This record gives sequence, C-alpha cells and structure tokens, in this order.
Amino acid sequence: MLRIALTGGIATGKSYVLDRLRARGIPCVDADEITHGVTAAGTEATSAIAARFGGGVLAADGSIDRTKLGSIVFADDAARRDLEAIVHPAVYRAIAAGLRAFELLGGHPFAVAAIPLLYETGHQGDYHRVIATVCPPALQLKRLVERGLAEDAVRQRIAAQMSAASKAARADFVINTDGSFDDTDHQIGRVLSNLSENLRT
Repeated sequence: MLRIALTGGIATGKSYVLDRLRARGIPCVDADEITHGVTAAGTEATSAIAARFGGGVLAADGSIDRTKLGSIVFADDAARRDLEAIVHPAVYRAIAAGLRAFELLGGHPFAVAAIPLLYETGHQGDYHRVIATVCPPALQLKRLVERGLAEDAVRQRIAAQMSAASKAARADFVINTDGSFDDTDHQIGRVLSNLSENLRT
C-alpha cells in the first residue's frame, strides 16, 4: 500500500481536498483531527501543555482552548517549539497506527495522511508520494479573515509555516485551489489517475 501525504499551508484547501478523497472511498487520516483528540480533556499531552503554559489554556471542559493557546504560541517561536515537542510525537504515532490498520485491512492501493507540517517536521521521507495544496498568499489571508481571525493573527500563523509555494516546489503533485471547486476536483482526479498509473508500472 502506498502511503501518500497531503500537505500545504494554512487555508490552502487541504480540508476540501481531503473531503473529496474520502468521498471517493480513499482511506484517510487527518493530523488536525488527531490533534484534537490528543489535546482533549484528561490526556497526557493536555496535562503537559497545562504544566508548560498554565491552566489558563484549558477550556471549561478540561480540553485545550486552541484560541488561547494559539495566541501564545504563534507570537513566540520558542513556545511553539515547546508545544510541538509535546504534541507531535503522539500525533505521528497515531498517524502511523492508522495507516498500518488500513494496510492490514487490505483492499486499498494507497492511503492518505493529511499533515500540515509535514516538511517542517521532517517526515516527508515516511511517504511514497506527497501532494501539496497551494494558493496565493492573499487568498490564504482572505480565507482566514473570513473564518473570523484578526489579520495580525492570520499573518502570524502564515509566517509560522513554510510558505505554501515552498511546499509545492518539494511535492510530487500540486493542487491549485484558487479556482472553482470543479477545477480543484479535476486536479484531484488527475492526481489519483497518476497514482493509479504508478501502481501499474
């Protein structure tokens, strides 16, 4: 089974592409979804985060308040590295377990792991192919502002990641998401056709 990574900068359309892949029956795991689980109430990671950043980053239910924590770590590189050192190992273990489960179940020629910080964490070598989503930085900013983030917070989040263009330059396949949904869907279809061709050769 081929392991495929899906990556890209924040607000470059990864979630849409992942949804479309799932709709086609392709097994997928999502690092963002796993992170929500890892930072739920009562987990080892949540306890470690509260110990490092204080109880003020906890929501009323005991989970991590991502907005409060984000305002700290996106303004402080050292704080963000501390957070990543707590969260990333658990997330990558869960991704590996999920992909292994798909492989054991059989019946799928490839599975996809959506990992926003694939290149930043140096895990690209764990995957046979990488797909990157990309769009102009101005569109990233517009999408995030429309989600309710302040422009300064948006710029901090974009600056904290490798640029979408740099990720696209390293990837095996690139999906541009600055057009219509139909255009994105056609690109997804072409990538899947190419992957299927690779399996037959």
